[in-house]
Amino acid sequence: MNQPPDPRSQVPPHPLRDQPGDHPVVGHETVFEGRIFDVVRDQVDLGVATVVRDYMAHPGAVVVIALDDEERVLLLSQYRHPVRRVLWEPPAGLLDVAGESELAAAVRELAEEADLRAASWYRLAQMYASPGGSSEHITIFLARDLSPAPQPFARTDEEAAMVPVWLPLDEAVAGVLSGRLESPSTAIGVLAAATARARGWADLVRVLPEPLP
Repeated sequence: MNQPPDPRSQVPPHPLRDQPGDHPVVGHETVFEGRIFDVVRDQVDLGVATVVRDYMAHPGAVVVIALDDEERVLLLSQYRHPVRRVLWEPPAGLLDVAGESELAAAVRELAEEADLRAASWYRLAQMYASPGGSSEHITIFLARDLSPAPQPFARTDEEAAMVPVWLPLDEAVAGVLSGRLESPSTAIGVLAAATARARGWADLVRVLPEPLP
């Protein structure tokens, strides 16, 4: 039996693209001020009702999928206290330096966390980490043509315990699909890199490298 059409359905635009919302914020307050992020409360006019939304106001972040000439991806062990897990993740970091572009932050993080630099940079994917409860936006870059950074970086705190591994991209994909690798930046970055490779890298946008550290 054919299902009747959903009266709410519309013909989607082509290509399908997320769009900015236009619902006005009629009230705003900071509930909690943190070291990295705040928790804020907005009153949002949806037209049919005014609702209250609490969420994490986050500066955003960048992720680097560093792929060597053997198509191995660099993953680092990272203790994530909220989930009490040591996760295998790509180099990544906050957009917490005033005036720093996303690409410059990615270049910096690759040097600081992996002692690497890259001659070729591509925009691989973008995502919201948890759009129902956080404003955090993440841009994932692909870094190729890798070489050692001029000087090793002195790591402190949890970064001092990071362990680097170079994992074949296909093994990383298998780890994501099997549930062994659970970090969202790893999952989306690895699957995006594998998809881009399968498409001959033709869809990637190369970004001009800024001065390397």
